[in-house]
Amino acid sequence: MKLWVDGKEYTFSLKKISSRLYNASKIERLAFRISSSGYGIHWPLIDEDLSIDGLLGIKHYPPTIKYEYPQQHLLAVKEKSSIYKSKRNK
Repeated sequence: MKLWVDGKEYTFSLKKISSRLYNASKIERLAFRISSSGYGIHWPLIDEDLSIDGLLGIKHYPPTIKYEYPQQHLLAVKEKSSIYKSKRNK
């Protein structure tokens, strides 16, 4: 399978990326849709979905927040929690 992303060509072995695509007929493989976001491919006849990021090996990580004084941050979270407040008010 060949894929063009941002002007670059990528080639993937169907056998390695999807057994459904590998075993599908030519007609089933040619019946695909690009997602509205442009980041996925869907083959409705075989119910297969692949993400472009997954094919390219792009990983997304949630942002990390670093606090200068982590102990103070944890104390602030503790004081805002309902468990801490209910124990203090008894």
